[in-house]
Amino acid sequence: MDNDLDQALEAVGPRLRALRTQREITLAELSAATGISVSTLSRLESGDRRPNLELLLPLAKAHGVTLDELVDAPPTGDPRVHLRPVTRHGMTMLPLTRRAGGIQAYKLVIPADGTRREPDPQTHEGYEWLYVLNGRLRVVLGEHDLVMAPGEAAEFDTRVPHWFGAADDEPVEILSLFGKQGERAHLRARPKTKDSRDGNRLRVGTPTD
Repeated sequence: MDNDLDQALEAVGPRLRALRTQREITLAELSAATGISVSTLSRLESGDRRPNLELLLPLAKAHGVTLDELVDAPPTGDPRVHLRPVTRHGMTMLPLTRRAGGIQAYKLVIPADGTRREPDPQTHEGYEWLYVLNGRLRVVLGEHDLVMAPGEAAEFDTRVPHWFGAADDEPVEILSLFGKQGERAHLRARPKTKDSRDGNRLRVGTPTD
């Protein structure tokens, strides 16, 4: 592990120099942008100075990259785990968890290309919780047909016929928690619409503490 860390830190210097060269800025200009002295920047790029978080954070900001990109970290903190997005049923799904059983978390992106526009309700075992990040989400659940805005959440039993997609011509980003065996997330929601009925076990509202 120490050897891996040393190798990663040794690679930071050449990466810093390459980024500065690509941006066509001088050490003096980078020093003015970051508050790090020219001599320290020069030593970092040559490998004579070991990088630390205090130095890397302003450099990452100045170069417009993430800290992970600067140190060439793996996609997740654990190199054994690679959570890759998949496209399914007209939307992109990015798994945020990987463990057997229990509640699974996903980020879903529904494009504005019309491929998921006509409701096609499905049923299956489980329980789902949705939270809208961006865009407007149309949710069809049993006899209910409603539109959710950013910041609103819904939870429902997936044995009830359900479908969700973009409510208009803008893409939608949502978070989804799903339990295959009907596990429910321990969340509370404040009813906000007349569609908050127990008949279909639908709850819609704004999450509260």
